[in-house]
Amino acid sequence: MRLSYRLIVGILVMLIVGMTARSTHSQNQPTTNTKSPPATAILFENVKIFNGSSPNLSAPSNLLVVDNKIEKISTTGINAPSGAALTRINGGGRVLMPGLIDNHVHIIMTASTLPELMSPNISAETLQARATKEAEQMLSRGFTTVRDMGGPTFDLKKAIDQGKTPGPRIYPSGAMISQTSGHGDFRSLTERPRRFGGELSRAEVMGAAFIADGRDEVLTATRENLRFGASQIKVMAGGGISSAYDPIDVTQYTLDELKAAVEAADDWGTYVTVHAYTPKAIQRAIEAGVKCIEHGQLIDEPTMRLLAEKNVWLSAQVFEEIENPNLTPDQLAKKKQVVQGVSNAFSWAKKYNVNLAWGTDFLFIPSRNKTQNADIVKLKEWFTPAEALKIVTRDNGRLLTLSGARNPYPGKLGVVETGAYADLILVQGNPLENLSIVADPDNNFKVIVKDGKIYKNTLGG
Repeated sequence: MRLSYRLIVGILVMLIVGMTARSTHSQNQPTTNTKSPPATAILFENVKIFNGSSPNLSAPSNLLVVDNKIEKISTTGINAPSGAALTRINGGGRVLMPGLIDNHVHIIMTASTLPELMSPNISAETLQARATKEAEQMLSRGFTTVRDMGGPTFDLKKAIDQGKTPGPRIYPSGAMISQTSGHGDFRSLTERPRRFGGELSRAEVMGAAFIADGRDEVLTATRENLRFGASQIKVMAGGGISSAYDPIDVTQYTLDELKAAVEAADDWGTYVTVHAYTPKAIQRAIEAGVKCIEHGQLIDEPTMRLLAEKNVWLSAQVFEEIENPNLTPDQLAKKKQVVQGVSNAFSWAKKYNVNLAWGTDFLFIPSRNKTQNADIVKLKEWFTPAEALKIVTRDNGRLLTLSGARNPYPGKLGVVETGAYADLILVQGNPLENLSIVADPDNNFKVIVKDGKIYKNTLGG
C-alpha cells in the first residue's frame, strides 16, 4: 500500500510540473492569431498596356497591384482585397508600361569626374553621397532596374533595398577585373605593380577594380566579388577608351585566365560578362564560356553569327562622339573607331536575331546623366518604337535572369504580367507611335511605381 501511495503521489507531482511548464511555455510564445498588417494595393483603371513584348497596346484595362506584385489584369472591373490600403489611379486612357532597365551603368563612376575619382583628397563618403543622389535621379527618370558593370555599389544597393533611400534595383558586379595594362588599370606610370613592390592603386582601394594576373589571382578576384554579393562578374577582355595605356585592338587575358573567372562564377550559379570590342577578344571570351559581351562595336559579321549560334548575349550601346575634356587625343581616336562600328553591331545583331540588350555606359560626365532616356530614342535608327521598348524592358529583363542562383530579385522584370514585379510607368502619349516620348520623363511619366511603391504620382489618387 505504501509503495502504491508513493507512486500515485509521484505521478501527481509530475503532472502538476508538466502542466505548469506547458503553461509557462505557452505564455512565452508569440500569439498565433495576430493579424498581419493590411496589404497595400494600387488599382490602375482605364489604361492601355504595353506588356513589354507585344507591338500593340491592350484594350482599355484595369490592373491591380498587391504589395510588390501585379495581382490581376482585366478589361472588366477589379475589386481590391479587403482591408488593403488602396491607392486608386484613373489612367484616363494613358499607356501603362514596364519600368525601364539600363543594363550597363556605373553609378559611382557616372556621378563624379575621373579626376575626382582618382584624387586621394576626396572621401569615399562624398563619392557614395553623389552616387546615392544619382540613383534617386535614375529612378525619377523611370529606370526601376539597373545592372552596374563595375564599382563599389554594394552598400548603395543594400540601402535602396532596405528603403533607406530611393533608387532602382541594382544588379552589382563589384570591382571590374582587369589584367595589368588592361582596361581596368588606371595607375599612373610612376606606380609600380604589386608584384614588383607597388601598392594597391586608387581604383583598387575604392573598390572599382581588381588588377589580377594569372589564373590564381583571377580566381581570387572573382570569388572576392562573389563574397561581397555580386550578381554577375565583369572581366575586361579587350582594349578600352577611357584607360590610357591599352590600344583598342588589344586582346586581354589568356584563355585560361578567362576560364578561371567563368568556372568560379559558374560554381556560384552565375555568369561572366566581358568588356570587348574586337572579333578576337569576343571569340576568345566565347570559347572560355562567357555568356555576355559588353559593347562589341568592332565586331565582324562572322563573329556576330557565332554569338547567335552560341546563344551569347550582346549588351550594346549607341555611342556617339561628344565633347569630353577628360579624354586625351589618343583616347578620342579610340572613341572614334568604336563609334564608327555602332551601326554594324546593331544591324547585324538584328539580322542574326542575337540576344540583344541595351545600356548607356555613361562615365565621368555627371551632367550627361540626364540624357539617359534620350539614348533609348537613338535605337529608332534600327528598330521600331515597339522593338526598342521591348529591348529596354523585356529583353533586358531576360538578360538579368542569367544571374541564376545569385539573382537578387528572382521574379519577373521588364514585363506587365500577372505575378511580375510591380515596376510600372504611366505615360502621357503613346511611345509605340512616338518613341521620343520617353526622352522627357519629367513631363511624360505621370506615375512611377517600383516594387509596388509609388515614387511619383502627378495624377493624385
